[in-house]
Amino acid sequence: MTDAATLGARKLLRHATLRQVEVFESVARHVSFTRAAEELHLTQPSVSAQVKSLAEVVGEPLYEQVGRRIYLTDAGQIVERSCREVIDILSNAEMSLSELNGMRKGRLRLSVITTAKYFAPLALGDFSLQYPDIDLELVISNRDTLLKRIEDNRSDLYVMGQLPRTRLDLEVIPFAPNPLVVIAHRDHILAKERNISMERIAQESFIMREPGSGIRHKVEEHFARHQQSIKTRLVLDGNEAIKHAVAGRLGISVVSAHALNLENSQEPLVKLDVQSFPLQSMWNIVYPRGKALSVVARQFLSFLKIHGGDYLHIG
Repeated sequence: MTDAATLGARKLLRHATLRQVEVFESVARHVSFTRAAEELHLTQPSVSAQVKSLAEVVGEPLYEQVGRRIYLTDAGQIVERSCREVIDILSNAEMSLSELNGMRKGRLRLSVITTAKYFAPLALGDFSLQYPDIDLELVISNRDTLLKRIEDNRSDLYVMGQLPRTRLDLEVIPFAPNPLVVIAHRDHILAKERNISMERIAQESFIMREPGSGIRHKVEEHFARHQQSIKTRLVLDGNEAIKHAVAGRLGISVVSAHALNLENSQEPLVKLDVQSFPLQSMWNIVYPRGKALSVVARQFLSFLKIHGGDYLHIG
């Protein structure tokens, strides 16, 4: 480290306070002074004063305000990541000390891919019965957003299906099957056909997930491998929108079989019997390699490895 960098680090150590770190991390996470004030039970002027003081220590503006919205500067993004790492280290120490004292307190932050919303809340609910005093955060997003959350260290653990090509060095722990199936309206011309060829299914109009979706990427790869192209009629975000569109006879689609778990028998959706389907994939627990997991995160990781499949019965 150069002398200038050493002096800069010492300046932060000497003059930045843990309260400033906590306040700025909350402001950056919520992108809102008001919501940070509510979370920390402070007045908005107090929050603003803490952020201003930290910016003076850093020597750079940490955010820009455009209208009513705030945007982190490059310096602000660097400080945000550092603040989150400091809070994580102290939170882990607190949880470890609580564990030594026979207590089960702490925080678990979980980010999951959209389709995992069908089972993640159930798993968290049962886990929280064992650890009733922990604070929970559950974020549901598509794959691209989830990868950004990993890069920014916003959660403790992440649950996803299709693994991305990424520069991130990740620990990947498979814990349950995640088959992908072709669905159509029950009155579709192919609904009662068996062993439908890839050439035939490629003639149908598809409703596809949005760019960035892991399912979309896997389906496109699968069709290309069979030298077929997909006739995309409609692009929608999320499985619920896709299922409604299929029910509306707008086309066929490919979804996780677990997205059909809660299907009512009255709903007009069926799985098509297509060659090389279901596409086999896995649900994975993911986190950055080398990340020091908290006591609670380690416990939830073990819980999912043992019980994760219990929440994934396919109807």
